[in-house]
Amino acid sequence: MRKGIYSKRCWTGGRLQEATVCFNNGKIEEIISGAMPAGEITDAGDHILMPGIIDAHVHVNEPGRTDWEGFDTATKAAAAGGITTIVDMPLNASPVTTTLAAFHEKLEATKGKLHVNCGFYAGLVPGNVHELEGMINAGVLGVKAFLTHSGIDEFPNVGIQELEEAMPLLAKHKVPLLVHCELSDDKHGDDLAANPTSYQSYLNSRPRHWENYSIKMMIDLCRKHNCPTHIVHVSSSDALAMIASAKAEGLPLTAESCPQYLYFNAEEIPDGNTLYKCAPPIRERENNEQLKQALKNRILDFITTDHSPAPPSIKEIASGNLLEAWGGIAGLQFLLPSSWTALKQQITLEEFIPLVTEQPAKFLSANNNKGLIKEGYDADLTIWSPAEQLVITEEQVYHKHKLSPYIGKELYGKTYATYVAGELVYKDQNIINKNKGQWLLRK
Repeated sequence: MRKGIYSKRCWTGGRLQEATVCFNNGKIEEIISGAMPAGEITDAGDHILMPGIIDAHVHVNEPGRTDWEGFDTATKAAAAGGITTIVDMPLNASPVTTTLAAFHEKLEATKGKLHVNCGFYAGLVPGNVHELEGMINAGVLGVKAFLTHSGIDEFPNVGIQELEEAMPLLAKHKVPLLVHCELSDDKHGDDLAANPTSYQSYLNSRPRHWENYSIKMMIDLCRKHNCPTHIVHVSSSDALAMIASAKAEGLPLTAESCPQYLYFNAEEIPDGNTLYKCAPPIRERENNEQLKQALKNRILDFITTDHSPAPPSIKEIASGNLLEAWGGIAGLQFLLPSSWTALKQQITLEEFIPLVTEQPAKFLSANNNKGLIKEGYDADLTIWSPAEQLVITEEQVYHKHKLSPYIGKELYGKTYATYVAGELVYKDQNIINKNKGQWLLRK
């Protein structure tokens, strides 16, 4: 049955305008400009009506580590944050997604648990290049690699040899290689070992030059192989000029950053609070201001959460030990308010909305049916209020564990409703309809 949503501020045609979006059978059928037409139309009033948010970097951890998160809780949290599509990373699950058999096992693990859409990445590790083509043909959206230890022994990092083997194959298929860019050494850990609860010691243990050097290396390899190359979670502002130059050269290079590198800063992080530990680390305020400008200027292409949750014991909540704690921020549900709160002084709504909708859809080659409000596109829709403030409480959190540095923070941007394929999944802090998500597989 045909349905419609009216808003005085509907994001369509590259601007906010008064319109009604009509949809049927999961697809947008018509966009009616102007005042709300007669009939059974949901009235969103002054709230923003925009394409559903896409988070292209999420660690769901299922199968095998569902006690860390899982598809059921992750996709409920996504819906509560206005997110209609997530893309799952290949590590932290058990088995890791580095073989075709493991990919099929992951697909099986999602059944009956997808409340929003979900895509998947494969993993590149030493010795599995021969597995990549099978996973690409099965529909993975990209291939992830680490240049330093991933935190999971089953997902070892790669070196030049594996990158040189894999990148021509990915270039042939036009599939992006996503890279965690830190090249570590043994010169910076002594201070943290001596002061394991000191945030400054943790920050010093993963210096910017680790990131800068490896990004330069990946740009050189991108140029050599013409392989689509994506730098995940950029945290070092020193690397921005290199990224801008590579793009100006016409290289197939993209890059993302995350709300934790925009909203938080090292100067304000207390010692002994492992909720803020992630890799690369959250850096200084001056550094992070430059990341915001890079998003405004499109040097950085879009925003993701790098949601990487863990149970309290692994996160070393009680001890505050930053040396031993799992490195990852739990932030999936808060992508919209955390990033908007961080950026709203620097960029307009018109500049912000594509960073969480159209731009990630383009990166995932899903921009022929997602990321825009346009006739024929999927009716994945989000209704939210950018001016409304909310204090994040544990009771609001749909993640498996109520562990997040955003809890207690006052953020701008309240999600009122989330529609997946035209079905109301979330409204006013409640999951309304379950199991409306689909796999997002590369054609």
